[in-house]
Amino acid sequence: MGGWAAATWRLAGCSGRGVLRGAVRRRGSSLRGGGERAASLSELLQSSVGDEEPGEAAAGARRERRSPREGTVLLFPGQGSQFVGMGRGLLRYPGVRDMYRLAEKVLGYDLLSLCLEGPRAELDRTRHCQPAVFVASLAAVEKLNHLQPKVVESCVAAAGYSVGEFAALVFAGAMDFAEALYAVKVRAEAMQAAAETVPSGMLSVIGGQETNYKYACLEARRHCESLGIENPVCEVSNYLFPDSRVIAGHLQALEFLQKNAPKFYFTRTKMLPVSGAFHTRLMEPAVEPLAEVLKSIEIQKPLICVYSNVDSKKYMHSKHIQKLLVKQLVSPVLWEQTMHSMYQRKQGMEFPYTYEVGPGKQLGAVLRKCNLKAWRQYSHVDVIEEEEAAET
Repeated sequence: MGGWAAATWRLAGCSGRGVLRGAVRRRGSSLRGGGERAASLSELLQSSVGDEEPGEAAAGARRERRSPREGTVLLFPGQGSQFVGMGRGLLRYPGVRDMYRLAEKVLGYDLLSLCLEGPRAELDRTRHCQPAVFVASLAAVEKLNHLQPKVVESCVAAAGYSVGEFAALVFAGAMDFAEALYAVKVRAEAMQAAAETVPSGMLSVIGGQETNYKYACLEARRHCESLGIENPVCEVSNYLFPDSRVIAGHLQALEFLQKNAPKFYFTRTKMLPVSGAFHTRLMEPAVEPLAEVLKSIEIQKPLICVYSNVDSKKYMHSKHIQKLLVKQLVSPVLWEQTMHSMYQRKQGMEFPYTYEVGPGKQLGAVLRKCNLKAWRQYSHVDVIEEEEAAET
């Protein structure tokens, strides 16, 4: 993509709205998502793009059958992948320091110092870690573009886990970097405020064939009602991979599930180090602030396929993005379903190369559980120095 619009997306927040989108869309069909490439996505990824309008571009795509290996996929991580020191291995690459300077102006604090030096307790706070993961992930794309520009140029699809969707949409040209970062700031602060109103959390659960998650959550809610809690919340908030779920809700409900794990055929449970029940209705106080800020920024149709956490389908247009990013706050993350949607293909068809861009390798681990054949073409773009990565 010629430096995926070279430096234009990085400085869009400084030099005016829509710089990336204007540069990308003017250059048209030679870029990600443009012209014939957009029409050929169904052949590259078998990605439910078959409902595109027929036309000359589609006819051209049928004539030019490409190998799926010619198209790459980028995955953007979410909250929980952050760690002190992330970003140190990215600062040598063009534009990364500019990104962090712009982030400081948008956020009102020195994000780079917080990422490099901590303290960890501050970095782990929802209001800080979401912007931190967002910027580090897009900075990792800069590294990937510098080292392997063809990988970025040939990207045909992207997905982001929770807040990672914002990074995926910026990469896809649907949102401006600075405006999306401001939306992430508002989102993170609103989610933290919502979390602080009710003692709640998230429980990672590994189950089996006999596990009935809905029944377990129902029993946990009944337990909360017996304690006098009105309208208790306990529900699946994240679908990770087969037999792995995250259940979120009132702390009393999660404690009940841990205590009665054998009864519900849970083989392993673990409380996650988060401050609230994200992606449940306990996040409803955060809906209006995010909805308002999304109304105030420009959103366009992505130039490549970007898949939504809410329904595991690709975003279609700007209003669709605006609606589902808000709905995502109070809806479960359908990551397992998204992996199936992205990598579904005819038997014998090759899988694309997949790159996880950002801190941690959690999405790669999940992909391995969801689709081993797709995972064999997986790589991770480190956000730390190579020698540090070897030590960890």
